[in-house]
Amino acid sequence: MKIALTYNLRLTESEEEAEFDTVETVDAIAKALADAGHTVERIEVSGTASHLLARLEANDPDLIFNTAEGRRGRAREALYPALFEDLGVPFTGSDAYVLTLTLDKWLTKNVLLSHGIDCPRGRVVTPVDLQRVLEQGVGVPFPVIVKPNFEGSSKGIGDDPVARDHKTLTTLLKAALAQFPQGVLVEEFIAGTDVTVGFIEGVGDDGILTPVEYVIDPSVKNKHNIYDYKLKNIEHDKVSVRCPPSLARDVQARLKALAKTVYKALALRDMGRIDFRIGEDGRIYFLEVNALPSLEKGAGIFAAAELEGVSYDGVIAAIVKAAALRAGLAAPEAASSRKKAQPVRVGFTYNLKRADSKSGSDDEAEWDPPETIKAITEAIKSYGHTVVPLEATADLPRVLAEADVDLIFNIAEGLIGRNREAQVPALCELLGIPYTGSDSATLAIALDKALAKKVLKQHGILTPEFQLFETGKEKLNPALKFPVIVKPNTEGSSKGIAGTSVVDDEAGMRALVKTLLEKYRQPALVEEYIPGREFTIGLLGDRRPRALPPMEIAFKDDKNERPVYDFQVKQEWEKHVEYVCPAKVTQSEHRALDRAALDTFEALDCRDVARVDLRMNKEGKVYVLEVNPLPGLTPDYSDLVLISKAAGIEYRSLIGDILAGGLKRLREKRRVESQEREAQKIENKQNGQAQQTTIS
Repeated sequence: MKIALTYNLRLTESEEEAEFDTVETVDAIAKALADAGHTVERIEVSGTASHLLARLEANDPDLIFNTAEGRRGRAREALYPALFEDLGVPFTGSDAYVLTLTLDKWLTKNVLLSHGIDCPRGRVVTPVDLQRVLEQGVGVPFPVIVKPNFEGSSKGIGDDPVARDHKTLTTLLKAALAQFPQGVLVEEFIAGTDVTVGFIEGVGDDGILTPVEYVIDPSVKNKHNIYDYKLKNIEHDKVSVRCPPSLARDVQARLKALAKTVYKALALRDMGRIDFRIGEDGRIYFLEVNALPSLEKGAGIFAAAELEGVSYDGVIAAIVKAAALRAGLAAPEAASSRKKAQPVRVGFTYNLKRADSKSGSDDEAEWDPPETIKAITEAIKSYGHTVVPLEATADLPRVLAEADVDLIFNIAEGLIGRNREAQVPALCELLGIPYTGSDSATLAIALDKALAKKVLKQHGILTPEFQLFETGKEKLNPALKFPVIVKPNTEGSSKGIAGTSVVDDEAGMRALVKTLLEKYRQPALVEEYIPGREFTIGLLGDRRPRALPPMEIAFKDDKNERPVYDFQVKQEWEKHVEYVCPAKVTQSEHRALDRAALDTFEALDCRDVARVDLRMNKEGKVYVLEVNPLPGLTPDYSDLVLISKAAGIEYRSLIGDILAGGLKRLREKRRVESQEREAQKIENKQNGQAQQTTIS
């Protein structure tokens, strides 16, 4: 089958991403699916729902293997299954209703109480009723445990979340609600042992696996024996899985019987995990259920599956089998019976580089080498589309008009002039052909560095102070402070920029301006040199893009106080720089970088893809240097490709992400044309009836 693997990728060690999958887990799932003979397309779901739907429609999978947790909201786990249901594509795991229910711990317990399942007494506290609770009491006997109501992976459960008196409860509640304002669960604390029971449909006794016990290293200070956030996500080497657990057989049998009741009562599908607490008196209490359990190798669910003789790959296969049977996809002919998307004729516009940039010539620095053209062509073809190569020469207007293509995948930089990057999009607009990437206006503005900086300033986006020199004789702007960097105004790929481009005085600046004016026959941009760390951020999507993890361009020469990511450095980058992605930044620095990149994307009306170059000074201020709406796509070389790889996006998927924007516009065009045809039919019919009436 053709399977789309949808997931959230964990890029940082922050608590916010605790529920997301690591690269290793995504790789393991993808390998298990591929080894079983399936075609796998990885789709990281960060970004807009419309972009995700476009990717899925472009891939047209038979089945979605879903592990996506969502990023925010009380129904975040249900978001993607709801979209899949609306799209009509079968998927693994529970449906949107069940995922909404099970993410709400308190609501789940209320449902299970009616089925005779013991649960600790408790209540949900929100900021609205906090004061009343503090004045009147929580209504639950001490000791109590405080934890977020809508979080998994033990998020929000710290070193000591147990309160034995009102004063401690007040402190814990205020801190928890400040971090999790959607609601905090306060319930009686049960002294005892944590045990979990996994569920994999088709494995074991009706899918119910042998209970698993978590054994915490005695060296860990954990007086309440709670499997908290730190143990689950940071000090996981301090916890071991014991399966079967050191419990009496009758206790294990009771646990499995209770688990069976829970799974049926909540209508879980394909997989799941239930956490129980066995009290010191032997009573078993339900704590919570996870309908999207971790599929990380080494997780308890796999230890239990091994007792049944089922390997990691076998568990993944069982999940797929259960979902496929439910959707009627068990037989190959059933999978192929779904209506497949028709192939799209994709015109691929590019400028082919024939000169060797490493020789020192930058004449064709912005153009793409044959290996890039080949890689992109193969990636587009892999989605079932027909590719029509269209080199963007002076003959392109005639060739494109005769090419009979549905869509253009555009990476063409253009031939000449400050609007050259806008030439292909403008031609597509003239011919009414949808295309990928930003439109002609955005590309024209972005290539003109001074004009782009004016737009950024109008939007309140921080960018270095600058001045444009058209003759070299202009009076120096007194607001401009040295040192400054001098560069051609309408070039990309660092053309015309070298280590000597940073100067300390007006004489040196004017001499360099004169050189650039003569060589590049265009205005020279002079801007303040911002010392500090250099970053670049890739963005994918349409009107609400997602920012990929920031990449730092770390210069190796510590003695160079004014490093420049210039043309020569890019040709011999191994000698001069190290690419660090994700960049080692604090959460606040990460937010500042993302905000600057996203604001820039929006200010310039970018679409589908872009890359923003930034510098951060010692004070933490982020300056936008420039934006590239046509970033390089050379495999294993271009910045955006390296960033995407670090974000778990394979090259083929990166091209698919960009292609999805164009496909979305193609569908919109066809929808409008269909409506117009229907309207014309109605009008013709009405005109015919009117003529008949007149004749009569």
